[in-house]
Amino acid sequence: MDQYRVFGNPIKQSRSPIIHQSFAEQTQQQLNYQSEYVELDQFEQTVKDFAKNGGKGANITVPFKEQALRICDQLTERARLAGAVNTLCFVDGKILGDNTDGQGLVQDLLNNKVQLKTSRILLLGAGGAAKGVILPLLAQLPESIVIANRTIAKAENLIKQFNNKKLSALGFAELGDEKFDLIINATSASLSGNVPPIAKELAVNTYCYDMVYGNELTPFLQWAKDNGATKVMDGLGMLVGQAAESFRIWRDVHPEVISVLHQLR
Repeated sequence: MDQYRVFGNPIKQSRSPIIHQSFAEQTQQQLNYQSEYVELDQFEQTVKDFAKNGGKGANITVPFKEQALRICDQLTERARLAGAVNTLCFVDGKILGDNTDGQGLVQDLLNNKVQLKTSRILLLGAGGAAKGVILPLLAQLPESIVIANRTIAKAENLIKQFNNKKLSALGFAELGDEKFDLIINATSASLSGNVPPIAKELAVNTYCYDMVYGNELTPFLQWAKDNGATKVMDGLGMLVGQAAESFRIWRDVHPEVISVLHQLR
């Protein structure tokens, strides 16, 4: 039976095995997908041993996505621009790297009937999470994407890597009450119970998305709901969406995500 893994540290919290086994049952694919804890200094060796022993592919989660990029023999454009890899394929002794996070986000937004074409998007944060979704968002032909960050220089550096006129950078304090169709929180603020320091007026009549997810509304989504957002969405759909894209890459079949998302909820 074909073997797949998700490698991470920590890894107990991973829902990926549930998601991929659900995809396998749904599409009648024979495979075994498991999570595996990897010591911080053993990542490269673990991946190469898994490939050598017949592994077909792997997902990569925190904190190994950048390290995964460095061990690949070949990268997709979206992985190269994201500066991180979350999906590995092992083919003819070579390691192929991709990043499906951005595609997972875009697919979840489209599933939620969010209009991306000609939209004005505000992306909060300029770290790895933001970097991984810019190219797929640009592919949807928005009118503009403003990247806002506490340190504006970091946002400006991010824009230089993509060289696209639709991108611009601002500090949180410079946003004012400018209107956007969609606000995406790619900061880690929700994980520490905080909300990015932006004006409440930004939430009014806006779709708001947080890449973080939980049993309750995240602090950012609660803030958005309290301040008049049209709709609030968390990142669980992005998790299922990026997994579906990995599954498609490995098995050449598109799994259906909505039923799996409902199962996880």
